[in-house]
Amino acid sequence: MMNKFLGILTVLLTIINLGAQENKKDYKDAFQLVNVWLDAQKDFDQLPGISVAVIEDQEILWTAAFGASNKEESVEMKPSTLCSICSISKLFTAVAIMKLYDEGKLRLDDKVADLLPTYNLTQKFNESGPVTVRSLLTHSSGLPREADYPYWTGPDFPFPTKDQINEKLGGQETLYPASTYFQYSNLGLTLLGQIVEEVSGMPFEDYVQQNILQPLDLKDTRPTMPKELYGKQLAKGYSAINRKRERKQVELFDANGITPAAGFSSNVTDLANFASWQFRLRNQAATEILKPATLKYMQQVHWTNPNWKTTWGLGFVVFKGSNGNTWVGHGGSCPGYRSVLQLDLKSKMAYAVMINAGGTNPGSYSRGIQAIMDKVKKTSSKKEGAEESMEVNLTEYVGYFSNQPWWSEKYIGVWGDKLVSLSLPSRSPGESMTMYKHIEGDTFRRIRDNKELGETMEFKRNKDGQISAYITHTNEYKKIEAN
Repeated sequence: MMNKFLGILTVLLTIINLGAQENKKDYKDAFQLVNVWLDAQKDFDQLPGISVAVIEDQEILWTAAFGASNKEESVEMKPSTLCSICSISKLFTAVAIMKLYDEGKLRLDDKVADLLPTYNLTQKFNESGPVTVRSLLTHSSGLPREADYPYWTGPDFPFPTKDQINEKLGGQETLYPASTYFQYSNLGLTLLGQIVEEVSGMPFEDYVQQNILQPLDLKDTRPTMPKELYGKQLAKGYSAINRKRERKQVELFDANGITPAAGFSSNVTDLANFASWQFRLRNQAATEILKPATLKYMQQVHWTNPNWKTTWGLGFVVFKGSNGNTWVGHGGSCPGYRSVLQLDLKSKMAYAVMINAGGTNPGSYSRGIQAIMDKVKKTSSKKEGAEESMEVNLTEYVGYFSNQPWWSEKYIGVWGDKLVSLSLPSRSPGESMTMYKHIEGDTFRRIRDNKELGETMEFKRNKDGQISAYITHTNEYKKIEAN
């Protein structure tokens, strides 16, 4: 009887395991295409360096880096390379505030004036409601965007100290009545950092280190820009492109009193682990830094601007993605650096991107990666076209082909049992992908969206039997050397 039971159990486990395998996606070909796309975009967009990480729940699926972290000394950009994460710092400040909230040491509707003895900013509107912790977290407080110092002005970026910020606070006034409009405010998040200090009795940097960074083992995340690592482990920052197509080196900055809003450094690997903590906490009952319900509360919409175009949680940007899912995260922009961390709460996929240059859009790269990965289907025990693909070595056709003078390049790669083409450069790689099915010999046909077959793509070989060009619509496009 026992043997019969064990036999049935074995069969059931096998069925479950096979089902799980069939539901799992194989991203190998997708990441190869992402690698090709990012390497090309780095050149065409003239990025000094870019690093990326793709996360699925508790697993870092893929990391990569391209270009240089220090052009002058030819230091290679790596996934471990540190960059300023600028406003992503605000997420750590928000978590610190909500930990104090969990411990009953403050309330979201506490008035800032009641928590900070130094708060004396002028309320310009008599009809205004109170400026609260909640309104600072949602950027709806009506406070000015910045403290009264020109710290975004180069070349020296004179960030003020905490005392300097407070000295001029009384000379500033609100822009709007509280809880009226969304007004992004570095000053507001800076004051939240001061609230952390006042309520906890610890320096802000020490509180974040001991209560967030160390427990999560984020060893490469700091509430500083470590000068001793600059140009080595910490990437140099570069400017936006000027008319001469140049990017100038930007001086290293110290955020000083603005640190809670913009002063942290990190790398994509640590941000990936920070994302995994969020997915993990949302799916468990136990407290880990925060209560699970608290993080979920932070990642709900708490403020919607009157134009319905801006939605914000408690510290987090909250928005509906192109796939219809709820996404959360934050971006960062500081002198010489741009970054983004975005999490899809439903699929538990997340993307971290860092670029050591201004005038760039890291979100466009994270969206491009997502678009390519969205093309991956769940694995199946039987692949369409598998019989044909067994008769041809698809890797023979892989390479870059010139589309000059009309376009720059086209990359041909392998996608399962098919070929895939990708135009380079491309702002929308998901839309630029075209699949081809092998027909016979060196002939393939385009697979239309409705699965019907379209035009032919035929490859030419040189006298040595190697692929030298492809022909489509009777026009020939020659193979070029790999980049």
